[in-house]
Amino acid sequence: MSVGTHTRGTKDGEGYHLELSTVETVPVSSLLPADSPRRLGESAQHIRMLSDTEDTLPPVIVHRATMRVIDGMHRLQAAMARGEEHIRVRFFEGDEHDAFVVAVKENTVHGLPLSTADRVAAAARILRSHPHWSDRAIAKISGLSARKVADIRRAVLPQDAQPTARLGRDGRTRPLDGSAGRIRAAELIVKEPHASLRKIAQQAGISPGTVRDVRDRLRRGEDPLPRTLRPQAAEEFDVAPDDWAGVQARPSQSGPTRSPLPPAPGAERAHGRRSPLNTLMKDPSLRSAERGRHLLRLLSVSASLTQSSEWLVGVVPEHCVNLVCQVAMENAAVWGKFVEDLQRRTVRSGSRTS
Repeated sequence: MSVGTHTRGTKDGEGYHLELSTVETVPVSSLLPADSPRRLGESAQHIRMLSDTEDTLPPVIVHRATMRVIDGMHRLQAAMARGEEHIRVRFFEGDEHDAFVVAVKENTVHGLPLSTADRVAAAARILRSHPHWSDRAIAKISGLSARKVADIRRAVLPQDAQPTARLGRDGRTRPLDGSAGRIRAAELIVKEPHASLRKIAQQAGISPGTVRDVRDRLRRGEDPLPRTLRPQAAEEFDVAPDDWAGVQARPSQSGPTRSPLPPAPGAERAHGRRSPLNTLMKDPSLRSAERGRHLLRLLSVSASLTQSSEWLVGVVPEHCVNLVCQVAMENAAVWGKFVEDLQRRTVRSGSRTS
């Protein structure tokens, strides 16, 4: 089992100590220099201080697979300065990526502190090797703030390399977009209206409290997503409010069972016809690519005008009418060119295959 498993599985991030061997004594000459987070190397002054002490120094941590020092280069060089031929070590059995995580953590919590530049560089490296770890987990390891780690993440990881879920310091995986779990919970409530909150929470990957909020929203005939989550959910899911209608609420402790939920306002589909946009929203070739999701967002915004154009006309103040018309016509022209480009591409594709 690697340090990744233990570090992610404990709240304090110290689980990798369970990976270390008992103390052993090895020849100094058998050890290799560290893959150190200290970009400028070791401090000669700190080495002299350690070599002059009469106290027994803690064992160094060594990566068994490579015999590289993970933590303790100052202690190793102090032992060499004193002419010692053997040194006490504890071996770590994980891979090299996790060995670097241990090195950063150890140098953050004791000994000569890492500089801010060293911590930033270390966090960037950990983000590349462990992108699924949460900002708070990496902040705990590197000695930075979670906000700083988030800034580094945006700088070093392209958008398409960002994971959809992250592993927290408590070992639990949580989706970045909370709408996914809420929609899954709503589906389960529709399917099993009498299931317990805990059961649905486990299946949907969200907390029982969030499941309770989703259930209460459904009882009131509301969207299971708070307003703040609806724009980002629109690009990923095809969820119409009337899909949640007809859910039978569980009996509450304070009152009788409520009647089935009525359809949410605005849930009716025009003329009983399903929009082509709903089909596109389910197409995996579009949903799995960042550019495809961007296209779905643009189409969703445009499609929303179908139901809101009448009241939007009344919103525009008189002095803005000409400007709004100009912008709308420019957008319409852009969509028109987009259609023409698509149609030309289809014609070219057809001619090549014929």
